[in-house]
Amino acid sequence: MTTKTLRRSAALQANGALPPYEAMPDPPPDPDMKQHLHQVRTTSMLRGRFPQREGALVAGEGYLCHNRKRIGGWLVPDCVVAFGVDPDAIYANNGYEIDVVGKPPDFVLEVASKHTGVNDYTVKRDGYAGYGVREYWRFDPTGGEYHDVPLAGDVLVGGAYEPIAISRKPGGLLRGYSAALDLELHWDDGELQLYDPAAREYLPDYEELTDALANTKDALADTEDALANTTNALTNTTNALADTKDALARSEAEAARLREKLRRLRP
Repeated sequence: MTTKTLRRSAALQANGALPPYEAMPDPPPDPDMKQHLHQVRTTSMLRGRFPQREGALVAGEGYLCHNRKRIGGWLVPDCVVAFGVDPDAIYANNGYEIDVVGKPPDFVLEVASKHTGVNDYTVKRDGYAGYGVREYWRFDPTGGEYHDVPLAGDVLVGGAYEPIAISRKPGGLLRGYSAALDLELHWDDGELQLYDPAAREYLPDYEELTDALANTKDALADTEDALANTTNALTNTTNALADTKDALARSEAEAARLREKLRRLRP
């Protein structure tokens, strides 16, 4: 949620749909490119799952706090999900201000990096509990080099976090269930996969959706070509049928002429 996102809400504010605001500052940039790739991929999967038009916020890289006037303790989630909120207002605010939104996020995910790994499962864990975040998840693509474990989740119970059960499957796959998202989070060979247990399928990321769209376009083009060929064949068949009818009509006319001639020649 950087200042670039304000463009999308500027028109709404001008029309009176949003109250006047003073945008929160941008957090300092994170130089870890691998971490950023995992953030973008996870966010793309969740945005496909929870459309913004239905009042769901899926964002990241913006401040999370109770109130901007209470400086200190602000956190910057890699990925935050909240339901029943006004995403445009949050983007316009350039951060998630709990007192303004009216509720804490439902889900927060941190992706491990060399510089912030220890902070994720110590300071940030306590911080998100203090903010009332319903579920806090941590993913380490290295398998636990930066975090204490490859995959971990916590659920808020009585103001404190309790661990969510993580199971290990054959091949080293780790998985845990997020009740907030109604999805399973899988650590699979250094990649975070989001699995829909009801549909029994993984959520596609942006690249997979793009490939699927390209394949659909190719299939549509092939179908259009086949339809054009079928139309041409049908046209040719129709023309041939018309020629056949004409030839038949001529044959019938000739046969009638010959019958009449034969009738006249009979004694």
